[in-house]
Amino acid sequence: MADEKNKSLLSQPPLEREKNNLPNTFLSVKLKYVKLGYHYFVSNAMYLMLMPVLCMMFAHLSTFTVDELWNKLKFNLVTAVLFSTSIVLTATLYFMSCPRKVYLVDFSCYKPGPSHIASRELFMQLSAASEFFTEQSLAFQKKILEKSGYGEMTYAPKGLMHVPPDQSMAESWSESEMVMFGAIDDLLSKTGVKPRDIGILVVNSSLFNPTPSLSARIVNHYKLRGNILSYNLGGMGCSAGIISVDLAKDLLQVHPNSYALVVSTENITRNWYFGNDRSMLVTNCLFRMGAAAVLLSNRIFDRRRSKYQLMHTVRTHKGADDKSFNCVLQREDDTQRVGVSLSKDLMVIAGEALKTNITTLGPSVLPVSEQLLFFVSLVAKKVFKMKIKPYIPDFKLAFEHFCIHAGGRGVLDELEKNLELTEWHMEPSRMTLYRFGNTSSSSLWYELAYSEAKGRIKKGDRIWQIGFGSGFKCNSAVWRAMRAIDPAKEKNPWMDEIDGFPVRVPKVAPLVY
Repeated sequence: MADEKNKSLLSQPPLEREKNNLPNTFLSVKLKYVKLGYHYFVSNAMYLMLMPVLCMMFAHLSTFTVDELWNKLKFNLVTAVLFSTSIVLTATLYFMSCPRKVYLVDFSCYKPGPSHIASRELFMQLSAASEFFTEQSLAFQKKILEKSGYGEMTYAPKGLMHVPPDQSMAESWSESEMVMFGAIDDLLSKTGVKPRDIGILVVNSSLFNPTPSLSARIVNHYKLRGNILSYNLGGMGCSAGIISVDLAKDLLQVHPNSYALVVSTENITRNWYFGNDRSMLVTNCLFRMGAAAVLLSNRIFDRRRSKYQLMHTVRTHKGADDKSFNCVLQREDDTQRVGVSLSKDLMVIAGEALKTNITTLGPSVLPVSEQLLFFVSLVAKKVFKMKIKPYIPDFKLAFEHFCIHAGGRGVLDELEKNLELTEWHMEPSRMTLYRFGNTSSSSLWYELAYSEAKGRIKKGDRIWQIGFGSGFKCNSAVWRAMRAIDPAKEKNPWMDEIDGFPVRVPKVAPLVY
């Protein structure tokens, strides 16, 4: 009876179904296949047009015998030699002018020990014991944590677990050294590269910039060579990891046969806020401890063993606008306590930055079919003043995997909606947020490690990393997998617990402390 009822409902005319508030599933399926057909047709239009030309050429050549072809070529030998020489010279000049290919040999993410686990309950207990926060501030932090999408296994530095907390330089150095050296040691062990083989070092840490620098500390600890090109990036926010990769890429273009080590981290100890300004308390609830180390190479011999090739980097900076510049700002509150404040306009500004970034990135990665639809939509809206929604390109046709900075649940929700991504595409970002929290610029690498641990990375897959940071900046990096990643051979922070993921993350998780 139920089947007959469904058939009768589906057999109703479209207008009748609309009256009954029934979704027109047949129409949506048809539109899906129409779009797929359109995409394949436009993407392969060049080949379809060349086929008749090639057929005509082969048909014409088939009318000649071998002797006739040889006689024609024999009398045009000089022309043939000159033509061949010009082709060789042109090809040589082309390949010499091409940028050097940059490979990601491997990367490593640091996983702190059990003594650094900071559950939400422990976080609130430490906040209450610190005596810096009012009851209203504690209630506000509790509310943020309940909606944060965080689990009970994120990590915090030892200095903040003391009562009272220890924010000394010694504790700050201890945290940074632990996470940086832990990630680098694991990376060198996996790749077999010796420290003195590294010619370029780029370190980014936004808020902790001591003297000597973190990059100098790494040079000292690993006894890197004296002519190393060392850079320390500070104050560039959570998107600084991609900026570091972009800088290393540019340096590898002018320094052949080199390795570049990129280290992305953030220091929590020195920058915890002990005040009651709500705009500054949010960062306490979000940021957690972590670091990542990435080894890049332009050596042709590293191609076979590398995991990925860097295809594109796109950087967008909205700092010329005052609202964008001030939306993530380190400042003092009314009681002269220093913290990082987040503006209520943050989501709007992030959306504008992303729009600018994908407008630049789109032509390089999107298939022609999507670019054509976007162009037609733009012309209709701007030239003919038609009241239509701007066409949002389907980036799922350009990428198989998405690594979106796990800055917070709100950011992920907005990008999932605006880019029309599925739960599967968002899973690495949401599980990273749940398991490790916001580890700043290193979060993108924890997300890629999740996809590797799940066995999702296949040869030829394209990965889009999207980072947001103070300034305000939105940066993208596009990678192509050089080989399939076998989880059984991987060593990363997810491997010993990956079978337990994904987990269901409730919209609100009640917290009792």
